[in-house]
Amino acid sequence: MYISVIGASDCDQEMAEVAYKVGREIARRRHVLVCGGLGGVMDAVAHGAHDANGFSVGILPDPDRRNASKWLSAAIPTDMGHARNAIVALSGDAIIAVGGGFGTLSEIAFGLKMGKPVIGLGTWERAEGGSEELRCVTASTPEEAVAMAERLAGPTRP
Repeated sequence: MYISVIGASDCDQEMAEVAYKVGREIARRRHVLVCGGLGGVMDAVAHGAHDANGFSVGILPDPDRRNASKWLSAAIPTDMGHARNAIVALSGDAIIAVGGGFGTLSEIAFGLKMGKPVIGLGTWERAEGGSEELRCVTASTPEEAVAMAERLAGPTRP
């Protein structure tokens, strides 16, 4: 299973620790981690996956790999800027959102539009205004978030 983890490129220590644990749990359960490949939540989640001997892929907004997290197994430069958020969302069988700002909100929206299960840890729960309510399933712990991703994504292709 591929699990996309999304979150801010700049986060506090508490969110970094949550992201690290999510990455570690994804690797422990032998899933592939997909993320945006830069700093903050992305760096922390890749670090957790790395420390648990997992495989992580970063979908980078830049045209080269220079700013990629050192913890990634693979870094894919796109030169697409924020448009790469759609690729990050599409690449996962499920999406786990850890904290985050408007970039994370865009990835949540892409995921929901694509019919992906979205699990939130301290992130957006609903959108204010508009006709559609943003629906993220809320998890309490990193372990619960990964278990929910497995359950909600159902059987997936390798």
